[in-house]
Amino acid sequence: MFIVDDLLVRPFVGIVDTLHTLALNELYDVEAIEDELKENQLLYELGERPESEYAETRERLEAELELAREVHEDLASGRVEVKT
Repeated sequence: MFIVDDLLVRPFVGIVDTLHTLALNELYDVEAIEDELKENQLLYELGERPESEYAETRERLEAELELAREVHEDLASGRVEVKT
């Protein structure tokens, strides 16, 4: 039974783990969120975004950025994995 598991299940788990990692990297893209923060700041400085909208957007993006950094930290340490 263990041989069948090794031959059939492990490759599948490896593929799922890789897809899971790629999806998390795409969903929690730190650089993209940082770019959105910079764009928000620039639009506010140019007067194209009111202060209330700027502050609301900044708070949301900073929360997303913190979460994204935590996810990437967990991925790097190996704490996020696909369970069999």
